[in-house]
Amino acid sequence: MSQYPNCPKCQSAYTYDDGTFLVCPECGYEWSANEETEAAGDTKIVKDANGNILNDGDTVSVIKDLKVKGSSSVLKQGTKVKGIRLVDGDHDIDCKITGFGAMKLKSEFVKKI
Repeated sequence: MSQYPNCPKCQSAYTYDDGTFLVCPECGYEWSANEETEAAGDTKIVKDANGNILNDGDTVSVIKDLKVKGSSSVLKQGTKVKGIRLVDGDHDIDCKITGFGAMKLKSEFVKKI
């Protein structure tokens, strides 16, 4: 019916082109055509809390206080984390934080600097 791919969020076939973005009229999701070609390569795209794409080696900042599991300490908001490494799993960022050591973080709690 359409030359455009199905919506990645709801799988609707009624997507359309709106300039640089593809739009789903059913759920309102918008994505770029470049994201669709990257996703077709079976590479996992990891995004931060603001929707920026993260890569290995990026520097990120924690956006909220996070409790450290197995410890009474807290990772404070604004803590900078340098040289992240993207991994598969529930926690998709592997990093070393000064004063804490090796940690795994979820990308939804960081923003790219």
